[in-house]
Amino acid sequence: MLLVTAGTRGDVEPFLALARAAAASGLDVRVAVPVNSGASVEGLNVVSLAADFSSMVRQQGASVLAAARSFRAIVRPAMRNVIVGAARTALAYRPDVIVAHPKVLSAPLIAAALDIPHVLVELAPTVTPTRAFPAAGTVTADLGSLNRSTYRAASLASALFVDALDEAAGLLGVTRSATPSPTSTLMPISPALLPRPDDWPSEVHMTGPWLHDEAAAAVDPDVAAFLAGGPFIYAGFGSMASGDPAARGRSLVLAARDRGLRLLVATGLGGIEVPARLRGDDVLTVGSVSHAQVLPHAVSAVHHGGIGTIQAAMRASTPSVVVPFMADQPFWGALLHRQGLAPAAIRPGQLTSTRVGRALDAATLHRPAVEGLSRQLGAEDGTAAALATIISYG
Repeated sequence: MLLVTAGTRGDVEPFLALARAAAASGLDVRVAVPVNSGASVEGLNVVSLAADFSSMVRQQGASVLAAARSFRAIVRPAMRNVIVGAARTALAYRPDVIVAHPKVLSAPLIAAALDIPHVLVELAPTVTPTRAFPAAGTVTADLGSLNRSTYRAASLASALFVDALDEAAGLLGVTRSATPSPTSTLMPISPALLPRPDDWPSEVHMTGPWLHDEAAAAVDPDVAAFLAGGPFIYAGFGSMASGDPAARGRSLVLAARDRGLRLLVATGLGGIEVPARLRGDDVLTVGSVSHAQVLPHAVSAVHHGGIGTIQAAMRASTPSVVVPFMADQPFWGALLHRQGLAPAAIRPGQLTSTRVGRALDAATLHRPAVEGLSRQLGAEDGTAAALATIISYG
């Protein structure tokens, strides 16, 4: 089994959880990942793709405009390494199934060349059309009958990387037009959070999140001491790094202090910076933390709205304040608000201490709904469900 993903930490961790489950069940599994994702690959059979999406974010920030500006110099070379690197890895490994992120545009070519199943992994609904809602990353408003048309955006991506696809096809001995539809589509999303549309084909499986048990792992001593010190707010924007991180840090610290709460900040790739004059014993700043270890203890979580963080917060019964930056994040922020699971999302540029404070106050009112969803999520084993589906094609 070959798992291939591309992107930052949130794109990598679900694949690693699935790889660990596959290896634990005795399967021969290899996983190809970008370099420097920040996710632990210990104990896995890993191939590094020569693409550093985390460095890309640090250099240019995380926004559509930044990606457009650096497309020729940074984005296209990175994607070429993913597309061609995946083909080379598959030829060397000769898997009996490929499980791939949508960014791995050569996955259909690999499946055609090796005559194996291709399992597409949609971390957010961006590829499989539905009338129920627009594609994540396009618009948040319900467009009714036009919702299906928003899913064309994903299919247009291949046109931006024709040269890399031709190179991969040449290595594989197929033509670029050899792009069969996926055998199956897996979504590590709970249907309790996003109800499954009735117009999706039966080959689309919403499994629930793919998780690796981290709760029993050793907790950093500084983090452990902070968790034991009383109520706190968690704040982390993952791989988001655009805008003014110091201004965001100031707003978060002041909003927490106004409510007599402490603040645990995960700086990630630089999305939050706590100014020196605002630091104190009531603020702990770390690079990253295990959501499974931290979120169950938090009063609320202020985050970017990535689906991994959202489902982690929901599983922990921790209300969210979503600050969406880009891509699918506005989709999830709007969904939580519509379903009564969170206050209205706050745009990063509007993250004042007053707005954060009001959102934190409102978030506490959503706790009963969040706790109800938590019970449903806790009954799911998304990793096992995904693995069972993949094995069924073997």
